[in-house]
Amino acid sequence: MERILIPKWVLLVGFLGWLCGVAVVVVDGLGVNWGTMATHKLPPETVVQMLKDNGIQKVKLFDADDSTMTALAGSGIEVMVAIPNDQLEVMTSYKRAREWVRRNVTRYNFNGGVNIKYVAVGNEPFLKSYNGSFLNVTLPALQNIQNSLNDAGVGDSIKATVPLNADVYNSPDNNPVPSAGRFRTDINDLMTQIVQFLNKNNAPFTVNIYPFLSLYGNDDFPFDYAFFDGVSNPIVDTGSGIQYTNVFDANFDTLVASLRAVGFGDMPIIVGEVGWPTDGDKNANAGNAYRFYNGLLPRLASNRGTPLRPGSIEVYLFGLLDEDAKSIAPGNFERHWGIFRYDGQPKFGLDLSGQGQNKMLVGAKDVVYLPLKWCTFNPNAKDLSRLAENIDYACTFGDCTALGYGSSCNSLDANGNASYAFNMYFQVQNQKPLACNFQGLATVTTQNISQGNCNFIVQIAASSSFTLRPSLLVLVSMIIAFFKFLFL
Repeated sequence: MERILIPKWVLLVGFLGWLCGVAVVVVDGLGVNWGTMATHKLPPETVVQMLKDNGIQKVKLFDADDSTMTALAGSGIEVMVAIPNDQLEVMTSYKRAREWVRRNVTRYNFNGGVNIKYVAVGNEPFLKSYNGSFLNVTLPALQNIQNSLNDAGVGDSIKATVPLNADVYNSPDNNPVPSAGRFRTDINDLMTQIVQFLNKNNAPFTVNIYPFLSLYGNDDFPFDYAFFDGVSNPIVDTGSGIQYTNVFDANFDTLVASLRAVGFGDMPIIVGEVGWPTDGDKNANAGNAYRFYNGLLPRLASNRGTPLRPGSIEVYLFGLLDEDAKSIAPGNFERHWGIFRYDGQPKFGLDLSGQGQNKMLVGAKDVVYLPLKWCTFNPNAKDLSRLAENIDYACTFGDCTALGYGSSCNSLDANGNASYAFNMYFQVQNQKPLACNFQGLATVTTQNISQGNCNFIVQIAASSSFTLRPSLLVLVSMIIAFFKFLFL
């Protein structure tokens, strides 16, 4: 048999391909929101590695925290930094806006720095619940930030935008169809000015769309319409003749119609947030989240777009991680939007390529947890008269949202409710011995007291450290040996 000689460079390419593994494929234009309102945060370096391990190349932040930005430096990940609402008034000063851009944008604009693509000016500043607090400051802040970017010489590649809630537009009650979409009458002039400014600077319109919220608190909403796998009775837009089978398309096209009405129907649109929570409400669970993403991601991969805006859509999933310190004013579900748990471990199978080959995402590596200890109700407690007030205290400082109606721990008995509340406080307090007393009503145990689908967590430690594992040492040895072979 003739001997086949294979060039060593071919072996090198093959080896490197094996070493790196098959490239992770993600839907084009797909990103995630990285929120950090947690009592125990994963180290930013760990989160950035999670993003890279899962092939996620776009991330939307809610600030421009130095530790986060430092971790993102050199990653190549495209970043949207943000100015919180409480800083918008300050940004009405051009001098302060210019300083913010210098400190949070151009400072990282170097080879090997942070790949900043957008600056989010505020976050849903026109929510009706804010009672107009940011109506007079958002546009000046937007103008000053974009003009500062322009003056710094980066305005062609970095655009300022305002992530807005979908409540800035609607259809009239007498014609509730997407083609009749208009900006809210109370902010129509302001929205028109914002859109004009965005268009002048070739910046996108950013909107947050939440089909889950259509179901929340509205038992009359057609359940299947919140998903993408079909409804028995599509909603017909009498103005356009289009049939809508899901609320995402209908909501998006209502925005398109609103933009058309003010003369900017072709403006680029980014969906800044879209997702499904997994706890804190009867409709917030892993099954519904899986169904939602398993419909959304293939739709995005197909580049179908929506009836009024065919083509690809840039979308940021909300969110990456659960956040146990978020405000629950909108609902208990607010702390459970992550596709990963608080500790960076995946909740369910997902295929970010949109090909339907669902498998568990790559979780955070080298996470360090607190010791395997839990705080539980003391069965030997004598005086139970102050049990209710102690539970209330624990839930004030710990996350008890999983105990709510329809949530994962809703079926616990009275003692179980107490144990769950006590343990959440105990973990938030880093398992300090005095944090599991509650006037003699609680005691520490080393036995996992989780019940069924109700998980009694052990918190992560303040920081995780990297160690060179034996398997990595073996891999390094293999690489050295291989290169010795190449150069013999």
